[in-house]
Formats: sequence, C-alpha cells, structure tokens
Amino acid sequence: MPMTSEFGRGFVVNLMLLSKHFGLPPEKAFYGASDHLDDLIVPEVFRGTEIDLLVERLRKQVIWHQPGTMDKEDAADVRRLINRIAVAIDKHLGVPDPDVGKYD
Repeated sequence: MPMTSEFGRGFVVNLMLLSKHFGLPPEKAFYGASDHLDDLIVPEVFRGTEIDLLVERLRKQVIWHQPGTMDKEDAADVRRLINRIAVAIDKHLGVPDPDVGKYD
C-alpha cells in the first residue's frame, strides 16, 4: 500500500493545491507552494506536449522565486501558467473552446 503524501500526489490534485496558494495575497502565495511540486506527476499521455512544457515552466517559476522580490508579478505569472495548463488539458480532452473567463 502506498504511503500517504504529505503535500499531495498526482497531476490535477497538485495543480489544484498550487492554485489554492496563488489565490492568496501575492506576498503569501509562494510560501510552501513548492512542496506541491515534489509529487506533481505529469501523466505519460502529456509527455512531450505543450502541457509538459508549461508544467516545466511552472516548476521553475515556483522554485526560482525569491519571496519578497517581485511577489505580485511572479504570482500573477504563476496564475497565468496554471490557467494555460488548465486550458491545454481541456483542449486535449476535446473541449472545443476552453476559456478561463474574464475574471480568472
């Protein structure tokens, strides 16, 4: 039986957990966010796709951020990346015209 993950394990699960961080005020968003990257697993079906590339950018953006420096800008960039990943997943699943909406 697999061990329970402390910070989430999976793809959608971990993206959801990350998105919760980036719903916080920018100065709080990055604290602990990288913990959800440890067991963020890109499914084989997405390997080598735009989704895989976006997830790699997300990992770098979160890990390389220096808290207290450009929090607002970097948090906004991460939110946009998560939204782009969600749209790309919907497209992959056959949703004809996914959109995060005006008030993402």
